[in-house]
Amino acid sequence: MTVKHPPRSSASGAQDDAPQKLHRGLSERHIQLISLGGAIGTGLFMGAGKTIAVSGTSILITYVVVGFFMYMVMRAMGELLLTRLDYRSFADFVSDYLGPKASFFLGWSYWLSWVVTCIADVVVCGGYVQYWLPDLSPWVPALFTLALLFMFNLLSVKMFGEAEFWFAIIKVIAIVALILTGFWMVVTGWTSPDGVRASLGNLTEPAVFMPHGVVGFFAGFQIAIFSYTGVELLGTMTAETK
Repeated sequence: MTVKHPPRSSASGAQDDAPQKLHRGLSERHIQLISLGGAIGTGLFMGAGKTIAVSGTSILITYVVVGFFMYMVMRAMGELLLTRLDYRSFADFVSDYLGPKASFFLGWSYWLSWVVTCIADVVVCGGYVQYWLPDLSPWVPALFTLALLFMFNLLSVKMFGEAEFWFAIIKVIAIVALILTGFWMVVTGWTSPDGVRASLGNLTEPAVFMPHGVVGFFAGFQIAIFSYTGVELLGTMTAETK
C-alpha cells in the first residue's frame, strides 16, 4: 500500500513544483556536535551562576525535566522530518499539517528569535573579552564575532560543519573540565573564601536545595529552557545532511 502525501507548500502558500536542491555536506558527527554545541552556550556559561543562586541545587531537577521534554520534542521532529526526504526544515512539515500561514509565522518568528539571540550572544562575548581587556570597547569584540560568523557562513556547508564541529568540541572539553574540577573540589574538601566547604551534602541541605522556596525553583526554568535553545537547529539542516 502506498501512502500519498499532499503536495508540499512553501511558506508563501505556493506549491513547490521543483524543490530546491542543496548540497548535502553535513555528516552525522557534524549534526551531533552542532546539537551539543547548541545546548552548551552563553545561557549555560553566563547564566549558570544566577540560576544556581535562584534555584539552588534543585536546578538539577529543573534541567532533568526540561531535558526530558526537549528529548521528546527532538524525537518527534526527527520522525516527521524523515517521513519525507524533500523536507528542508521543520517549517515544511508545519506547512503540510497546519497550513502555509502557520509555516510562514513559524519561519519568520524563528528567524526573529535567532536575530535577537545572536545580538545577546555577541554582547556576552564582548563582556567576556572585557574581563581581560577592560579598556576595550565591548562593540569591538562583538563586531569581530559577527564578522567571524558571517565568514563561516559564506563558506561551503561542509566547511561550516567542520567549524561548528571543532568549536563544539571546545565547549564539551570545557564542560568536562568543569565537572572534573567540581569532583576534585569535593574530594579535597575545598573551602571557598566565604567559608563554604564543597561537599555532596550540599545537594540535600534544605537551605541550599531551595534557598528561595518553590518560587525560586520555578524561576530557574526560564534560564534552563534558554540553555537548551539551539538543539532544534537540527530541524533546519535536513536538506544539507547526508
